[in-house]
Amino acid sequence: MKQLFYFLIFIHSIICVGHTVSGTVTNSKGKPIAGANVMIDNSYDGCISGTKGEFSFETRLDGQQLLVVSFVGYETTYSSIDVSKNDVVTIAMKPSFNNLSSVEITAGNMNASSNNKTAVLTPMDIVTTAGAVGDVFGALQRLPGTSQNTSDGRLFVRGGQARESQIFIDGQRVFQPFLSTAGNTPTRGRYSPFLFKGVNFSTGGYDVEFGQALSAIVNLNSNDVAEKDELNVSVMSVGGGLAGTKAWKKSSLTFNSQYLNLAPYNEVISQRIDFTKPFELFSGEVIYRNQFKKGLLKTYIGGTFSDLGLFSKTAVTREGETIENKNANVYLNTTYKGKLGKGWKIRTGAAISYDKSRFRFNTFRNNVDITDGHLKVNLNKRVSNYIQWNMGAEQFLSSSDHSSAISAAWSDGTFRFGNHFAIKLGLRYGYFDAVNEHAIQPRASLAIKASKSSQFSLAYGEFAQLFNANRSLESLDISSEKATHYVANYTFKKNDRMLRTEIFRKKYDDLIRFDGMSALDSSNFTSDGFGKTSGAELFWRDKKSIKNLEYWVTYSFLENKRFSENFTSEATPSFGAKHNFSLVTKLWVEKWKTQIGTSWGASSGRTFTNPNESGFLNDKTNWTNALNLNLAYLISPQKILFVSASNVLGGNDVFGYRYANSPDPTGVFQREAIRPPAGQFFLVGFFWTFSEDKSKNILEQL
Repeated sequence: MKQLFYFLIFIHSIICVGHTVSGTVTNSKGKPIAGANVMIDNSYDGCISGTKGEFSFETRLDGQQLLVVSFVGYETTYSSIDVSKNDVVTIAMKPSFNNLSSVEITAGNMNASSNNKTAVLTPMDIVTTAGAVGDVFGALQRLPGTSQNTSDGRLFVRGGQARESQIFIDGQRVFQPFLSTAGNTPTRGRYSPFLFKGVNFSTGGYDVEFGQALSAIVNLNSNDVAEKDELNVSVMSVGGGLAGTKAWKKSSLTFNSQYLNLAPYNEVISQRIDFTKPFELFSGEVIYRNQFKKGLLKTYIGGTFSDLGLFSKTAVTREGETIENKNANVYLNTTYKGKLGKGWKIRTGAAISYDKSRFRFNTFRNNVDITDGHLKVNLNKRVSNYIQWNMGAEQFLSSSDHSSAISAAWSDGTFRFGNHFAIKLGLRYGYFDAVNEHAIQPRASLAIKASKSSQFSLAYGEFAQLFNANRSLESLDISSEKATHYVANYTFKKNDRMLRTEIFRKKYDDLIRFDGMSALDSSNFTSDGFGKTSGAELFWRDKKSIKNLEYWVTYSFLENKRFSENFTSEATPSFGAKHNFSLVTKLWVEKWKTQIGTSWGASSGRTFTNPNESGFLNDKTNWTNALNLNLAYLISPQKILFVSASNVLGGNDVFGYRYANSPDPTGVFQREAIRPPAGQFFLVGFFWTFSEDKSKNILEQL
C-alpha cells in the first residue's frame, strides 16, 4: 500500500510538472524597472520584479497564457506567452498619461473651474471683481480679448459684435442671456453667479461641439449636488434677495430669488435722462440635482420680469424720445451626464426659452414673442490613455419668423504623444434651413510642453453663423456669415503665478450688408461683406508675491476693419477699441476682517462718423477709464456688510456723439456727447448666511 502511495505521487509530479516564467521588465529606453507587478491573468501565479527588473516564478498552468505587467506611472502591458517553452521574455513598458503633468490645449481657451490647472478666473473671482457688481459678464470684461463696452454691458470679443458671442449653461444654448434694456443704459446677465462652479470662456478656435458663434463662447458649468442645507438673506440699497439649498443624500434643491428697483439710486445720484419708470426686476431660479449610480441629472429653471421707462431730450435736435420696455423671460434647461459602459460617456440635454417683449419708442410699438429650443447629445470615449474620441449632434428650433431650424453634427479626436505633445482634430457639419446651406467647419489645435511650468499651443477653426435680421430669411438671397480663426498661445504657470500671451488673426467672409438704417427696414440684402481682425493679448496673475494680495493685469491690442451691414466703406467699427487695459486687485486685511477690491480699466477711443469731415467712421472719442472699488466687512463669520462703487474718481466718459440732422447757418453740424445715464453707481448690502457650518458665509458670492 505504501509503495502504491509513492507511485501515485511520482506519477502526479510527472503529469503536473511546473513551468518557469522569467524575464526582465524595462522602460522604453531599456532601463530596468524594479517593483513591477508581474502575473498571469486570472491566476495567483506571479511575482514582483527585482532591483534589476528581473522576475521569475513557477506556474502549473500550461500552453498560451496572458502575462500582465503593471507599475505606477506606466501603461499596463499585456503579452501572450507559451509558458510550456520556459522562454525568457523582456517586457518594455510605456509611460502612462499623467493628468497632473500632461500638456493641455489652451490656445483661445480660458477655463475656470475648481479642477482645472490652467484656471484663469474662478467663480469667486467673478463675484468679487470690483465694478462687476456680481455679473458674470461684467467680470469677463476684465479678461484679455474683450472690449470694455460699459455703455452696453454685453460681451464684445476680438472685434466681433455682441451677437457673435454665444452663452451656454452646461452645454445648452441660452437664447436671451442678457436683461432687456433701452437707450444708453447698460444691461447685465440674467443669471446668479453662485449657481455655477466654473466658466469656460473661449475666444477662438473652440471645440466642434459649439457653433453659431463667430467670435466666442461662454459655457457656464452649474454646481453638482450640494451636501448641506443653507439659507442666504440679502438686503441691499436697491432691493433684496433670498436664496437657499435643501440637501438630501444624493440630491439637492437650490433656489434664488431677487428683487431690484433703481428708484432709490436714481434719487441719490443725478441722472442725465428722466426715468419715467426706474428699472425694476423680479427674478427667480431653481436648480434640482440628482446623483444616480452612473450619472448626474440637473434641471434648471429661471425666470425674470423687468420694466423700464425713460424720456430723453437731446440738446441738438430739441426732440424728446419716450422709450418703454417690458420683458418677461423663462428658461428651462435639463442635462444628464453619465457612463454607458465599455468606456463610453454621454452628455445630453434639452433647453427651451420663452421671451416676451413689449417695446415702445415714441408712437412706434413693437411686440415680440419668441420661443427657442435646443436639443443636444454628445458621446465620448477614452480609447486609451493617448486617444480620446468625441462625437455628437444637436438641433436648434425657433418659433420666430426671422429664424429657423439649424441642424449640426460633429466629431473630433484628441491624440496625446506622452505628456509633452497633444493634438486635437475635429469636423463640424451644419445645415441652415433658412438659407438652405450646408456648412463644413474644420477645427484643429495642438499643444507642446516647453517645460514643467510652460507650454505653447496653436488653434485653427472655421465658423459659421446666421445673421439675425429680425425678419424672415427665406426671402433673402444670402448665406451664413463666416469667420476663420488662427491662434497662437504661450502659457506659464508656477507657484500661484501665471503668464498668458496670445496672438491671433481672424478673417471674415460673406458678412451681411444692407441698404437701410437697420436690418429691420432694409429691402436689399447681400452676402458680399468681409472683414479682418488681428491682435495680441497679455494676462499676468500673481497670488504669491505679496501676502494676502492677489492681482491680475490684462492688455489687449486690436486691429479691426470690416465692410458689413450698412457701412459705406471698409472701416474700424465703433465696438472694438484698439487698446484695452485692466488692473484688478483683491486684498484681505486680517486686522479689519475686510476684503478690499479694486479694478481699473482703460480703453482707447471708439470710432464715430463726423459729418463735418469727409468719410465714414472718420473720427474717434477720447480714451475712457474708470476706477471701481468694493469693500466686504466680515461682521461675524456669517454676516457681511458690502459696499461697492463704480467710477469713484468721477471720470466723464464719452461713448460717441449725436449730431443734428442739418447744419446750422455757419454750415456746421452741431453735436452733443453720448454718455451713460449716470456718472457713478453704488451699492450697499447686508448678507446673512444660515447653515450648519457656522463659519460658512457668502463672501465668495459678493
